[in-house]
Amino acid sequence: MRDLFARMPKAELHLHLDGSLRPATALELARQRGLDEGMDLAAMAARLQAPAKCADQAELLAAFDLPIAIMQDAEALYRTAYEMVEDVASDGTRYAEIKWGPLLHVNGGLGLADGIAAVAAGTRDAAAATGVVARLVAVALRSHPPDANAVMARTAAEFISQGLTGFDLAGQEEAFPDPLVHARAFDVAREAGLGITIHAGEWGGADQVRRSLEAVAPARIAHGARAAEDQALMAELVARGVTLDVCPTSNVQADNFATLADVPLPQLLAAGVPVTLSTDDRTVSDLTLVREYANAHDIIGVSLADLWRMNMHALRVAFLDQTESERERLIGEFEAFASSEPALA
Repeated sequence: MRDLFARMPKAELHLHLDGSLRPATALELARQRGLDEGMDLAAMAARLQAPAKCADQAELLAAFDLPIAIMQDAEALYRTAYEMVEDVASDGTRYAEIKWGPLLHVNGGLGLADGIAAVAAGTRDAAAATGVVARLVAVALRSHPPDANAVMARTAAEFISQGLTGFDLAGQEEAFPDPLVHARAFDVAREAGLGITIHAGEWGGADQVRRSLEAVAPARIAHGARAAEDQALMAELVARGVTLDVCPTSNVQADNFATLADVPLPQLLAAGVPVTLSTDDRTVSDLTLVREYANAHDIIGVSLADLWRMNMHALRVAFLDQTESERERLIGEFEAFASSEPALA
């Protein structure tokens, strides 16, 4: 089965750049910038990976501190974006949306637009080299000033033609639970034509998912698996056609669920909730998409047929671009694979 998951063309919609640095690259960049603290490769790898079970979301997010400190110039942003696309290509991924928070990378004096341009260039060049179709999602932080996030949304929208097609809100939900604080940023992004998603439910359970759904009216919700606790909420997600981009391993790390077996993907699917499957952070979670598919199948109990339907659904709700030609081409490629694969036909 794992061989099938490796060969299968896949789409991943929830993947963070600063959570997916190669340890060797992080060590090299850190040494060049005086941030390595005498670490060797093993120590760097351990530093970049969060515990398998964190106390809460805040402890999980602490694993991002060093990568963000390293990624404060155009060279580092370009290289890490390029390598991210190479890494997802090695997983058999054919479409990926890469998320990152542009305002997190201006602390060393890099201009906001210059940082976005570096990530866009690295992503574009690697996509051309690997054949992966990649798009970018600019992430606002709950802890950042609302006015700064509105400016970031406006600047991000200038890069739609360079593959930046989505806008997200992430960060500590317990400390900053109300997404309406950032309503202006969402308005700017929506008016510019960016696809709208929001992180919700890593804290606060189904109530926090509902709050985000009502406040933001997103097309997709990042995480959100705790919606399974509320039948009415699941029905509302179905009625609105809102997709949950679920990351089981990451949710266990953040102590949303005790074990992978407790992640309620089967319940969400049985209720008709649109769901996709992603890693969230390849390095922070020490994970590949192939292994997450295997986890979903072997541990959570999602059937192969449902996994394939989730994969196809990801293409249909992807923040691709204004035209449908790329989406149609990818759907055709995925369908051709399924028709030639006995387990999927």
